Amino acid sequence: MKPQGKCAGAGTLVVPRRILLAVLLSSLLTPYSLLVTSPANAEPLVIAASPSMKAPVETLAHAFEGTHPDVKVRVYYDTGLELRWTIAGMENKVGEKTYFIGTGPIHLIAPGGDELLTRLEQKYYVLPGTRRPYAAVPLALVVPVTLVEAPASFEELGKGAKYRIAIADPVLTELGRQTQEVFEALGIVNYVKGRLDVASDARGVLDHLLYGQADVGIIFGPDAVKEQERIRVVATAGKPTFKPTIHSMAMERFCPNRALC
Repeated sequence: MKPQGKCAGAGTLVVPRRILLAVLLSSLLTPYSLLVTSPANAEPLVIAASPSMKAPVETLAHAFEGTHPDVKVRVYYDTGLELRWTIAGMENKVGEKTYFIGTGPIHLIAPGGDELLTRLEQKYYVLPGTRRPYAAVPLALVVPVTLVEAPASFEELGKGAKYRIAIADPVLTELGRQTQEVFEALGIVNYVKGRLDVASDARGVLDHLLYGQADVGIIFGPDAVKEQERIRVVATAGKPTFKPTIHSMAMERFCPNRALC
């Protein structure tokens, strides 16, 4: 199903925005119904997520609350490693469990990468078979909003082009590595080599772009969405040139209401 909504190309969500979380959560197990509809008594649905996934997770949460007024989605953010430690400590505790945010146990886990979910499945901290994709993160070609003449595709960065290109370090960062893969897939590595402005990370790419050190920059879609008042997306890398990073969430083993999830 094609993504819908503003800036869908920069931070692609897997299903239409109004039913994103409704489809995701109801597909994990079965539909549910609740008698209590008062917002004050709304049943909490707790998601433990990585800060890097804040935009898609909160979009999903708002969509789900819109279609399920008797549920309040609460999101707890922490790094992947901290999430792993928190979940392990909570599940391995002997006796009555003390939940880490004071609102009840975790329902769903949405880390910043599927590698962590695989590790959690191996430890049986999340239920096998409950993993569902909820966001696909593409590479975005961006320019300052003031730039009039801009390339319309990654291919236009190649032979004959004069655009200075800000990229993240391909040796030290995942963003840079994926950028390099796109250049190689398009066969433009030798054409862009003398025009690359290498930054330490995505923030550095934006700084170099906005301070005039480069004409275009390449960052992940969600980062482009955050800066849409200062930059605009002119192209996204797609198949077969580039395979977007898929992010999934899964049900925590002690999810208190599996029907809700």
